[in-house]
Amino acid sequence: MKKLDHNTIIFGIGNNGRQDDGLGWSFLALVETESPPFDLEYRYQLQIEDAELISKYENVIFVDACKTKIEGGFKLYPCVPEDNYSFSTHALAPETILYITKKLYNHEPNAQILAIQGENWDLKIGLSNIGEGNLVKAYEYFKDEILSKNFILNKNY
Repeated sequence: MKKLDHNTIIFGIGNNGRQDDGLGWSFLALVETESPPFDLEYRYQLQIEDAELISKYENVIFVDACKTKIEGGFKLYPCVPEDNYSFSTHALAPETILYITKKLYNHEPNAQILAIQGENWDLKIGLSNIGEGNLVKAYEYFKDEILSKNFILNKNY
């Protein structure tokens, strides 16, 4: 069983070998430099097994690249359990993992999705200029609104 260091976990979802699909990982790399009060997990995609890990936390943030245009380049919004929902480019959506966590472990943590708009998805290491700019904006928001204020996530956010 994984030892919990904190009551919040952040999942960076993606693949840094496919340009902007690596935004989730790039975000976690920035967060790691701050010695955050969170546990961090890098994932190519979410797996059913992640439901068991999530069941041990009070707060969860899923960070992933988004192909849809987002005003401002990123968006933080509540993750609501759904048994068949797809927001990301990955097989199991955060909402599905949260649904499985609720069904199997009778636990529904406060969960948010941080979607960061990307532009290029080719087999290449390195973010596009658009992706990099949106990453910086999302991270600055995260630092100002979550890290610096010891923000506690809630379902009404």
